[in-house]
Amino acid sequence: MSNRRDFIKTTALGAIGASTLLSCKNASENKLEETSAALLSQKKPLIISTWNHGLPANEETWKQLKNGKPTLDAIEAGMKIPEADPKIRSVGYGGYPDREGKVTLDACIMDHNSDCGSVCFLEGIMHPISVAKLVLEKTPHVMLSGEGALQFALEEGFKEENLLTPEAEADWKKWLEESKYKPIINIENHDTISMLVIDDNGNISGGCTTSGAAWKMHGRVGDSPIIGAGLFLDNEVGGAAATGLGEAVMRTAGSAMVVELMRHGRTPLEACKEVVERIYNKHRNREDMEYLQVGFIAVNKKGEHAGYSLRSGFNYAVYDEDKGNRMEDAQFKMAWDN
Repeated sequence: MSNRRDFIKTTALGAIGASTLLSCKNASENKLEETSAALLSQKKPLIISTWNHGLPANEETWKQLKNGKPTLDAIEAGMKIPEADPKIRSVGYGGYPDREGKVTLDACIMDHNSDCGSVCFLEGIMHPISVAKLVLEKTPHVMLSGEGALQFALEEGFKEENLLTPEAEADWKKWLEESKYKPIINIENHDTISMLVIDDNGNISGGCTTSGAAWKMHGRVGDSPIIGAGLFLDNEVGGAAATGLGEAVMRTAGSAMVVELMRHGRTPLEACKEVVERIYNKHRNREDMEYLQVGFIAVNKKGEHAGYSLRSGFNYAVYDEDKGNRMEDAQFKMAWDN
């Protein structure tokens, strides 16, 4: 009798186990199908980049992608546009100098395989994004800095040149009269251009380039060249990039945190907002709160995108097949007069 009971019990458990296994398998298959459907329906390619100078950068990147260029080549080509524009006072040639009158540049680039290259505290080279790309492609390292980055650039055929324009020099000399340091990001100090790209294959890559905060101490490096702070992406989840006061972004590993929150189900907007809230809570009783601005852009694997900033005034450029190249205003926590 006991053998019969054992047999019935075992058979019942086996049936339950098989049913559960089948149910799990079906759920897994359904989830995979949903993910695949989402990826197939997403907008591709999609480009999102910070500030008004993102418009010409997007334009060139889009052109390169449509001509079949690899995504990192397209990002490099797009970012070289603001780097070479002397009217943009926070990126490359024409960028505001540090308090010693020297223009020092930071940049990084990252692909969907998590391969990345970065340069910081680089002087005399107009296109740091190109040097960062070569760090990725030709070295076993992620970051080169200062004289070492310059040496590498010169060995790779880059030309050393003076990046301090007469206009930027005049502004620097005027600043020296009072020597007050308040990097108010939304005025003549727009800071970083950061870019995120979803290519035709649904893969995410990104880059950042900047001359950093105007009138900074010589040797200061912000968040832009630091993977995980100014830029981060995980091709299974999405990507994020930052702009604004680099010290605040670095204190929270900002872009990496945005991506991690998206991994746990947050939308790009929700993730950007949560990290901005963290920054606000850390800085609300600090002296730099008076002029603090940070902003994030983010995209996920569904092709959803968003931007969010601490204070008003942050906007970003978006380019897709449906609506073309345009500016979008980011949502924000507070206005400047709060």
